[in-house]
Amino acid sequence: MNFLRITTVAAVLLMATGTAQSLTADNSGTKIIDAAGIKGGLVVHVGCDDGKLTAALLASDAFFVRGIDADADNVEKARAYVHSKGIYGKVSIAPFDGKNLPYVDDLVNLIVIDDPSKVSMDEVMRVLAPGGVACVKQDGQWKKTVKPWPKQIDDWSHHLQGADNNPVANDSVVATPRGLKWTCGPLWSRSHEFLSSLSAMVSAEGRLFYAFDEGLTSVTDRPIPERWTLIARDAFNGVLLWKRPLENWGSRVWKSRALRSTPRMVPHRMIAGGGRL
Repeated sequence: MNFLRITTVAAVLLMATGTAQSLTADNSGTKIIDAAGIKGGLVVHVGCDDGKLTAALLASDAFFVRGIDADADNVEKARAYVHSKGIYGKVSIAPFDGKNLPYVDDLVNLIVIDDPSKVSMDEVMRVLAPGGVACVKQDGQWKKTVKPWPKQIDDWSHHLQGADNNPVANDSVVATPRGLKWTCGPLWSRSHEFLSSLSAMVSAEGRLFYAFDEGLTSVTDRPIPERWTLIARDAFNGVLLWKRPLENWGSRVWKSRALRSTPRMVPHRMIAGGGRL
């Protein structure tokens, strides 16, 4: 789905300074997630040790958690623990050099660090997505730092950018894509004998929303039903946040099975902003 790749690769972001505040000391992953205010996305635990806190950071299916550690023995212990919990995949463990976070800029939604000497805050802020949070344990307390949203980045809240239907973003960061930041499935759309699998898409506040037909892609017989789904992903890393079935969508509602493209006004029905879709 190239439209996802292009949208997120284009969001190359400027560095910003975070603000810090104290959190009550607690080793519970759920309480860290709650205090951070992150509802889903990519979580990185730096210095994962035995993996227990790393595993606890998997607050829901809307998260992917990555534990990293410079100590090979800790990596093996953490992997064994995560496997024992049956959650390896949604939670994974990897080594790193102890200094450089192995992630591209503006990718991670939450970074948890038990020891602030493990990696510099400049490096932490580099990999955090705008609105992302760093929770660093200092003197027995968790310090929360939020990466601000740059003014140079604009939302695409309507089909034609904004309510004025002028399809030009007020964005000074977007440029020609130079690589892939993330990809997701499905790898193929439905047959050309059906409607286009993508019928609408908008992006706001670091979220990407789109209506997609997840019906069978390898069968062209017309009786095979469409399966329209409303999908939300984190725009910076592609993590699936949620899916909802779209009952009143598709050719059955639009009263024609002869269509080869979505009716012109259908994409205009999707609008995002103010934390709502």
